[in-house]
Amino acid sequence: MASTLYIPRSPSVSGSLGLPLILGIAGVTILLAIFFGLIAVSANIILVALSVGLIVGALLVVRPGWNIWLILSMGLLVAGVLPIWVDFIATKAVWGISILGFVLLASALFKLIGVPGVARNTPAFIWAALIFLFFVVVGSLAQWHGAGEFLSGFKRYFQMWGLMFALCWLSIDERDIRRWRGFLLVAALVQLPFAVYELIKLVPLREGYASSMPGLVPIDVVAGTFGSYLYAGGASAEMATFLIIVLGFLLARKKEKQLSAARLFLLAPLVIAPLFLGETKVVVILLPLMFLVLYRREMIARPHYALAALAMGAVFTIAAGYAYSSLSKKSLDQQVADILDYNVYDRGYGNSLLNRTTVLTFWAEKQDMQDPISMVFGNGVGSAQSGATLAPGHIGMRYERYGIGLTAASTLLWETGLFGFGLFLLTSLLAWRTAGRLIRSVTDPLVRADLIAIQAAIAIFTFYLFYELSVLQILGFQIVFVSLLGYLAWLYRKYGPA
Repeated sequence: MASTLYIPRSPSVSGSLGLPLILGIAGVTILLAIFFGLIAVSANIILVALSVGLIVGALLVVRPGWNIWLILSMGLLVAGVLPIWVDFIATKAVWGISILGFVLLASALFKLIGVPGVARNTPAFIWAALIFLFFVVVGSLAQWHGAGEFLSGFKRYFQMWGLMFALCWLSIDERDIRRWRGFLLVAALVQLPFAVYELIKLVPLREGYASSMPGLVPIDVVAGTFGSYLYAGGASAEMATFLIIVLGFLLARKKEKQLSAARLFLLAPLVIAPLFLGETKVVVILLPLMFLVLYRREMIARPHYALAALAMGAVFTIAAGYAYSSLSKKSLDQQVADILDYNVYDRGYGNSLLNRTTVLTFWAEKQDMQDPISMVFGNGVGSAQSGATLAPGHIGMRYERYGIGLTAASTLLWETGLFGFGLFLLTSLLAWRTAGRLIRSVTDPLVRADLIAIQAAIAIFTFYLFYELSVLQILGFQIVFVSLLGYLAWLYRKYGPA
């Protein structure tokens, strides 16, 4: 009998599995094309920015390092300067950067949940931060006051937190860490030319508008790349804070003999020069705070060395104070009295009825002991947003002229209550403790220098909670905050206990 050769048939593309798959892909593609086409013709900048961020973010899911590069470069060098020339686009286009941050957040959380062993050696402050995130979400959903209030508030709080979790849980190479550290130094050096441009070109323009725009302070536009508006304020204090933190890293490395005196004397003037071009009075507090934290151990072990460093800090502080006081036509006594009036006493800050002190006492006065829920757990994320925002909160509208969200501390108290505010403070406290434990155990002097500088930065950020809202709102400032905490988490997983 002749044998018959059997040739197996390859699966047909139009088989039972292939055809539905092709039809599904085609259908999704058509729907996405229609969706993005409608967004494009709508000319809605927010929707366009969200769509671009979503597409780019999806492509970067498998390349978190590229995503981090985009966030750092766009967030620190681009997003803050766009409002000077294209305010109508810039304020909405930054939503695209926020989407990249949320993609990074999703990548980190998915890896934490899906890959065994990722959670091992996670520092306590990262767990506290994650608990705070889930608490904010659950508490806000339980007190639902609309999608606009929740989404805008959640975006403000956590748009950059993915950077912190990514540095902790994703596979980040040490070479990338070195490059990102170098980039942050470059970002600090870039502030000087931008600040000079703003001082020479934009301040005179704003001086011409000041007579017709009450409350406009021309010098406030000197904010480097952290955010300036031609007809409004600028993030000058945030730029100054970032530069003081970078100066702290340079001094810490010099202290640990990882930076030569020649390089310090070359870099430090370029870093601190923008502090003398604007009028950021908080510098006279932040500079001494940074020096005290940085050299606190030397005060006992090497008092002569500490005194020399503190004397240098005193010279910088006095020079900055003199530069700021010289910009005003008032006497020094009058300037000090004004500062105390709108920061400590009863005068409101700017156009608000409350200032940085009374905003806390006002919150305490308005708490009803018969309804402790809002006092302990808050009123939901976004609830304290003012009427000037895209989605004003229901508590913010109730006290619209008061400015209850003036600082991060008051905003956290209104929106997350004592429990949420305590969790946020606990995150900083545990981060300080983590850095302190590593300082005592690591032998690498460069790592020890960075840890000491991180502690100084944590002290500055904790003070800033009671000074401005920036850590919950300004994109560039949030990047600096979460980058430092993420870098600390990366150092803990690399050098901490196994």
